[in-house]
Amino acid sequence: MESNIQEIQFSKQDFGKDFIWGVSAAAFQVEGAAAIDGKGQSIWDVFAEKKGKILNGDLPGDACDFYNQYKNDIDLIKQLNIPNFRFSISWTRIFPEGTGEINQAGVDYYNRVIDYCLELGIEPWVTIYHWDLPHALELKGGWTNRDIIDWFSAHVAICAEKFGDRVKHWMVMNEPAVFTGAGYFLGIHAPGRTGLKNFLPAIHHVILSMVAGAKVLREMVPGAEIGTTFSCSYIEPYSNSTKDINAAKRADALINRLFIEPVLGLGYPVNEMPVLKGIEKYYRPGDEDNLKFDFDFIGIQNYTREIVKYSLFTPYVNATLVKAEKRKVPLTAMKWEVYPPAIYHMIKKFNNYPQIRNLYITENGAAFQDEVTDGKVIDPQRVAYLQTNLQQVLRAKQEGCKINGYFVWTLTDNFEWAEGFHPRFGLIYVDFKTQQRIIKSSGHWFKEFLFGS
Repeated sequence: MESNIQEIQFSKQDFGKDFIWGVSAAAFQVEGAAAIDGKGQSIWDVFAEKKGKILNGDLPGDACDFYNQYKNDIDLIKQLNIPNFRFSISWTRIFPEGTGEINQAGVDYYNRVIDYCLELGIEPWVTIYHWDLPHALELKGGWTNRDIIDWFSAHVAICAEKFGDRVKHWMVMNEPAVFTGAGYFLGIHAPGRTGLKNFLPAIHHVILSMVAGAKVLREMVPGAEIGTTFSCSYIEPYSNSTKDINAAKRADALINRLFIEPVLGLGYPVNEMPVLKGIEKYYRPGDEDNLKFDFDFIGIQNYTREIVKYSLFTPYVNATLVKAEKRKVPLTAMKWEVYPPAIYHMIKKFNNYPQIRNLYITENGAAFQDEVTDGKVIDPQRVAYLQTNLQQVLRAKQEGCKINGYFVWTLTDNFEWAEGFHPRFGLIYVDFKTQQRIIKSSGHWFKEFLFGS
């Protein structure tokens, strides 16, 4: 892949002067300080303690200690010429029990982070929910409890009240398909629930909450740019057989369409996934209208493609993924295929929805086996990944697609959920024992790219 670095010829200017460049992070993955200054427990604090749930038995611990080192890390963002920083707010720092009394220390912390970004000329982009549901609310049913619409709306309202005078770019939620699918159907993410009885109500209540939260922001933060983010993977059938083609359509409905289409007023994709008709039992009068919102932008988060074939033994979907490691293709440390055209195809796919006003890539990046040698981290595979993906973003933009921003995942190596500390996605290497930071060669490349030379 190293040879690709020399072959690609484009610059920041090719994307246009108004194109948004940034880097993304998430509270639980970087902050640490899980029991500091009044913070309550999230579902991930609890889940990570369960035996066998996190790779290698990793515990989040201090993570990247961003809670204490935020100034140093924001200084590094400035040093890398990155003008926009996407980060999330920990619900349990604001409301330790999910509702009720506000934790002023948590509010003060995020005010410090926001103010320091602005002091350095870095624009804060805030994600309100990035998977860290308060454990106290999970004990009441979490996303399966319809009351969560009110709980979440109250949290959004406090974020809008406390930070809306300075934060002008908001993302309501991060990747609902992942946190509901992995957390409420497969059980491999927090809170570890399984089955349709949890998955279907969670889907419906998440979308209602996302829209309710967006309406709160619209009312309380006039002039703000309000969006939300969705994970997506480019889906292709394993063969040209009718069974495989239809299996790929069902997988696409589940992975890529399940959340965006109701928000756009198109309803759930029940034609491809009849099992979704089971959501009807959770409907109440007015829900159809309350599933829709006219977002200013949609953030899409793409890393790879998936090859899908028919499977008689996979319930509800009758489809299975053909693992990338079995296909003899280039892999990341997550065992995801390196396939840059995927991001192009997903931009094109989301551009097929005329209801979408604007698109940003709010996450894209790759994990590799980074090592420190002579005090440096040389990661040509990541440089090549970023370059080839950006080439595909530019291709879509030059073909007239709405795509006006790109955020790298992620700033620093961090706690990657159930994968623990094994996958390193960062532009900056972190020694988790000493908290030493080393800018990788990919970080230096991105810095020079953004400098525009």
